[in-house]
Amino acid sequence: MGNSLEVCAFSKITYNSFFMPQLSDNAFRKIVIALAIYLASLFAANTLGLKIMPFLFGLHLSVAVFSFPFVFLTTDVIGEVYGKRMAKFFVLAGFIATALFILYSFLSIALPWDAAGEWVHQSYNQIFGISLRMAIASLVAFAIAEYQDVISFFFFRKWFGENNFWLRSNLSNLWSQLLDTVIFMTIAFAGVYPTPVLLRIIITWWLFKVLMGILYTPLSYVGLRLLRDEKTA
Repeated sequence: MGNSLEVCAFSKITYNSFFMPQLSDNAFRKIVIALAIYLASLFAANTLGLKIMPFLFGLHLSVAVFSFPFVFLTTDVIGEVYGKRMAKFFVLAGFIATALFILYSFLSIALPWDAAGEWVHQSYNQIFGISLRMAIASLVAFAIAEYQDVISFFFFRKWFGENNFWLRSNLSNLWSQLLDTVIFMTIAFAGVYPTPVLLRIIITWWLFKVLMGILYTPLSYVGLRLLRDEKTA
């Protein structure tokens, strides 16, 4: 009996050591903070991104362009320091959080209003009343593009080696941001906008998100520096 317990304990330790690094308390806190930044950026993009602002040449730009690049950059930084498995955990956390947020949104809108809250009824529904089509588009695009970002990042890491993080990160974002934009816009707006208009929106959105990702690259190196300090116990 004693030998069986020892074998089980040894197997558990071996499993945890193989699939997840043994983290120091300081490293664990930093990962939690990184996850908070990741989820906050994701929710900001999905909610605040409803606002559009005027841009050059009569184009419009969503304010999500400032927060959404952090989503992809965070998984790149986490993957660089802690590996593909940890990066996929972040993606899974983002998928579950987004799905729950959508569920809570639909539930909150479906529940009846008290007369005392009628003053905000219409505005509330306009902001949080995301259509089912938009919700599905957001969730599908996020899941596919984010997992592809992790896969392509490690593909380029294998191809180029462990140097030139900025190049590997931006190359993976170039592809994953295109995938995210095409999937979301197609599911959400195909048939709503004429095809030429939809194509212009897709190209514009993609280029702006890639540009913001490039501009945010120095922040990635700050994240790498902070996370690599006392990474493991």
